[in-house]
Amino acid sequence: MEELAYRLESDKAFDTVVENLERETANNQFRVLHIHDVQATLAEKGLNREPLKIIEVCNAVFANEALNKEVGAAMFMPCKFVVHVEGGKTVVTLARPMMISQMLPEAGLDELAADVENKLRKIMEAAV
Repeated sequence: MEELAYRLESDKAFDTVVENLERETANNQFRVLHIHDVQATLAEKGLNREPLKIIEVCNAVFANEALNKEVGAAMFMPCKFVVHVEGGKTVVTLARPMMISQMLPEAGLDELAADVENKLRKIMEAAV
C-alpha cells in the first residue's frame, strides 16, 4: 500500500483534520473541488460506518500541464485525500501522484508528479 498511498495518523478529531485539510489546501494554491461524505451516503441506504470523507483537490496549473503532456492523466484526476477513523486515530491517506507517472511512463510526468506529491504531502503534514 505504501507505493500507492502516503498515510499519516493524527490524534486530532476527524472534523478538525478535515477542516485543516480544507484550509491548508487553499493556503497552498490548490482548490477543494468536492468532499464526498461516504458515511452520510451509506447512511442514506441504511448502512452504518465510521466517518469517512474523500476530499478531491486540484491545482489548475498542474492539471493543465499534466493534461497537455498526456490526456490519459485525466483518469487519475483530481487528487484525493481520504480521511477516516481507525483505532481511535484520524487517518489521512493520499493517493500518490507519482503513481500516475508510473502508470503512464511515456508521458514524461515524473517531475510534475513529484512536485504535486510533495506539495500535497506538506498539506497533509500541516493538517494532522
